[in-house]
Amino acid sequence: MTLVVTRDDQAADAWRPSPRSIQERPEAPPPGPAALPAPLLQVSGVSLEYRTPERVVRATHRIDLDVYAADRFVLLGPSGCGKSTLLKAIAGFHAPIEGAITLDGAPVRGPGPDRLVVFQEFDQLPPWKTVAQNVAFPLRAAKLLGRREAEERARHYIDKVGLTRFSDSYPHQLSGGMKQRVAIARALAVQPKMLLMDEPFAALDALTRRKMQEELLALWDEVRFTLLFVTHSIEEALVVGNRVALLSPHPGRVRSEVNGHDFDLTSIGSRDFQAAVQGLHRRLFEDGPEPDAGPRPR
Repeated sequence: MTLVVTRDDQAADAWRPSPRSIQERPEAPPPGPAALPAPLLQVSGVSLEYRTPERVVRATHRIDLDVYAADRFVLLGPSGCGKSTLLKAIAGFHAPIEGAITLDGAPVRGPGPDRLVVFQEFDQLPPWKTVAQNVAFPLRAAKLLGRREAEERARHYIDKVGLTRFSDSYPHQLSGGMKQRVAIARALAVQPKMLLMDEPFAALDALTRRKMQEELLALWDEVRFTLLFVTHSIEEALVVGNRVALLSPHPGRVRSEVNGHDFDLTSIGSRDFQAAVQGLHRRLFEDGPEPDAGPRPR
């Protein structure tokens, strides 16, 4: 990182030291680069495995990632590269066989309200609860707030996702995109340190998916939560993420990280955007040395 330091020349001319004062004052050292804050999430050398009836399969191999507060960090890779397994490990549902995961300096040893997950399935909401009751439920279940405070916070985040008119509706009365907005509101209402999203828009039609991407980015711009987002769509990764980690085909390894600051939803279709998409596609699937981490007997 390069730090550019500017100065106001007129303000500098307001004080002109004498030659003697210059000789008596040691020259100040030039300013150094600004230090980065500590990462909110650190994934250090993490390998993950899962069992099938026939064998043990290595899902990811020695993953290293740093995610900072208010990042929109995207895990991008082809199907089967272990990105969803890695997300579940960060959520605390899957223990690494090697390496460590820390959140805000503390080891991740299991699920917790500081990391909430939004999946792509629409049936995440108890059907007998209204939208407001669904959003308030985790606040009451975890005893984070009393009844009145939970209801107030629930309606605040329902408004943030644009569903105020549907607060008293039931899930069966909502579209798929609206259900996803309720799931996002429910997660944000807990005010987690990180929001984890596992291909949340993959099952939506193209128009609804575009609308949900717009709403997610608008919500992030207002709330500035920390987002870890999984997708296998290169276009979605460039639009949603400000940082994108490219995972290799199975077993997942970090091939590189790219900056997504240059693109947004208005960039789709531009020559630069399409060139970036093609470049990432080549990088994802290029040949490279494979680690010694394939399937092994159970």
